[in-house]
Amino acid sequence: MVKLNKIYTRTGDDATTGLVRGPRRKKNDVRIAAYGSVDETNSFVGLARCHTGKMAKLDAALAHIQNDLFDVGADLATPGPDKAGDDNPPLRTTQSQIDWLEREIDRVNAGLEPLNSFVLPGGTPLASSLHVARAVARRAERDVARLMQMEKLSNLPLVYLNRLSDLLFVYARMANDNGKSDVLWDPGRFGGANEG
Repeated sequence: MVKLNKIYTRTGDDATTGLVRGPRRKKNDVRIAAYGSVDETNSFVGLARCHTGKMAKLDAALAHIQNDLFDVGADLATPGPDKAGDDNPPLRTTQSQIDWLEREIDRVNAGLEPLNSFVLPGGTPLASSLHVARAVARRAERDVARLMQMEKLSNLPLVYLNRLSDLLFVYARMANDNGKSDVLWDPGRFGGANEG
């Protein structure tokens, strides 16, 4: 296990940061933005866990996701091709992690009220927190897509984030009494462009 004794190192004071391997990068580098957005997603999933209360299974699933998000972040922080026979191969996002998300989406979605409208982010504190995590996961997905245009990497981190945002959406609906308490979009209700 790695010991993290010192909190500040001063090595980033020149606006660069280190990756798992390779040269240092500028802090606004697209790769840094990608795994930074993954870290934000993880933080908001952690915040949502503050509201799970007695929903132990959901809390355990969110803890599972937080651990997987660390793997995704480590994947994005390790550029370059993997070397055959490496004694310490880098962590990479796996298809099995994506498969778990898809099984969970199907399981939860089967118990939800059918959707007849777009859902506004809101409802219970848990649902609202999950919606925020979902929106940040979508941004992380966009950041990874941008990175993929600039550097060669597996598409599995992007697919993982796409499925994760879908799962967080159905979890938010589950937290709103399985969709019965969803806050539905009512187009034009408050005037706006159609207001005279």
